[in-house]
Amino acid sequence: MGQNAPMADHGSSNKAILYALLANFGIAVSKLAAALHTASGSMLAEAIHSFSDCANQVLLFVGIRQSKREANREHPLGYGKVTYFWSFVVALLLFSLGGLFSMYEGWHKFRHPEPVSGLGVALAVLAISILLEAGSLAGCLKEIAHLRGARSFGYWLKNTRNAELVVVLGEDVAALIGLALAFGFVGLTALTGNPQFDALGSISIGVVLVAVAVFIAIRIKGLIVGKSAEEDVEEAIREEIRLTPGIERLFRAITMQFGPQLMLAAKVQMKPGLSIEEAVLRINELESRIHQRFPEIAWCFIEPDNKD
Repeated sequence: MGQNAPMADHGSSNKAILYALLANFGIAVSKLAAALHTASGSMLAEAIHSFSDCANQVLLFVGIRQSKREANREHPLGYGKVTYFWSFVVALLLFSLGGLFSMYEGWHKFRHPEPVSGLGVALAVLAISILLEAGSLAGCLKEIAHLRGARSFGYWLKNTRNAELVVVLGEDVAALIGLALAFGFVGLTALTGNPQFDALGSISIGVVLVAVAVFIAIRIKGLIVGKSAEEDVEEAIREEIRLTPGIERLFRAITMQFGPQLMLAAKVQMKPGLSIEEAVLRINELESRIHQRFPEIAWCFIEPDNKD
């Protein structure tokens, strides 16, 4: 049988979000102070980006908390998909507050350049911020490695259903690229004395944020609409069903992701000659094994039939 992926949960997401929140808050305050001191557009764009990231991480925590609410009559499959909604909101905020504002601010200062000063302070803040953000990214990658197991990072990124980690990873990567761009353009401004380089840095940071926000939104959209379990998990479930004594044929197996939990519905053909009691016993045994092997499956519906 295929190797199972580690069960999706919120523990790794919580740790990654916490790493990012602590790093971003300290970075945001430092950037804002440097922006006020230097009048640098790149620094202001970075400060807004970091404060936006802090707000985003709070929203992700809200999503995780709300997703743990118990199922009820109106929401019989629980609230797991709430995390997808808040992750999508985060992508929109990253696009608007982070990306578009940075581009607007940079374009305004490019057309109407203003003198900047004290850029040594800005460069020092950016250098420290790069180190802190690299630590946040390392923490995120550590949690991703825990979840993806033996699978490649590329496979995980393409197939994961963990919306929160995708968002945190996107934010961390965007932040590091933005910091590198800010450092480069602020350095050029310090060397040349031309504040338009600083404005170009703000525009470049905005472009990066918009690109990352679009990527995150596309990934989250599929989860909001409804996605199956990851491919290797689905195949392992089908194999478990096919190998069950008493089952002659698997017609169809459908899974649906609800945050860290899954729903499974399958239609099977029982072997000829089984009594109703024996068929029920085999199906109950199958459901028990499925729940043991795949604890993330919260709902399991097996239907016996003679045609698809």
